[in-house]
Amino acid sequence: MAIDPQLLEILACPVCKVSVTLTREGNGLRCGQCLRIYPIQDDIPIMLVEEAFYKKARTKTAPKAKAKPKARAKKR
Repeated sequence: MAIDPQLLEILACPVCKVSVTLTREGNGLRCGQCLRIYPIQDDIPIMLVEEAFYKKARTKTAPKAKAKPKARAKKR
């Protein structure tokens, strides 16, 4: 069962006081300002800061980190 649209209209991030939106997966509510995601368990949004988490953003433009060259052993 989905979150009631009327409930979604009044829910806000407890930190930023900004409205939240449903995640793509439908399993959480995302704050657009602080980017916290509040989980939804048994169709109940858990709007506790302690339960919120951050999802790592996917960046297509960021280059991958190169491996550092191994240190060479010093000759005696």
